[in-house]
Amino acid sequence: MFRGISALNLDAKGRLAIPTKYREPLKASCDGQLIVTIDTEQPCLLLYPLGEWQTIEAKLANLPSFNPTARRIQRLLIGHATDVELDGNGRLILPATLREYAGLDKKAVLLGQGKKFEIWSEATWQASRDEWLADPLDLADVLPEQLETLSL
Repeated sequence: MFRGISALNLDAKGRLAIPTKYREPLKASCDGQLIVTIDTEQPCLLLYPLGEWQTIEAKLANLPSFNPTARRIQRLLIGHATDVELDGNGRLILPATLREYAGLDKKAVLLGQGKKFEIWSEATWQASRDEWLADPLDLADVLPEQLETLSL
């Protein structure tokens, strides 16, 4: 499970160093083979270990192709999915088109989300986080049924 938040820097070639605490688990679970794609709802990237992505990709591929919403999701998620690999120094190269989508320049945030990571530009993350904290949702209206019994 990936959790926590890390401030990172991208170099001029678009390389991002994965924090040390995640490198061994990633090498053990997927031999450093990862997939990066866009988030369809927020200007950030999603980074999956290869096995986790393959499960999602199979589910996406089985969606009905005549459903416009399903096709939109397939085109965006599968269409932007890119294989990346951890190098010997624990870095990966983010493709320029994906960096552009997420507004990634020099400062980035890696956010653990259980089975995947989100990669945000630091400025976008801070603005989004501040907005979410300042304007809490009325959870009674939007909370998924599976979360109604969750206690924190």
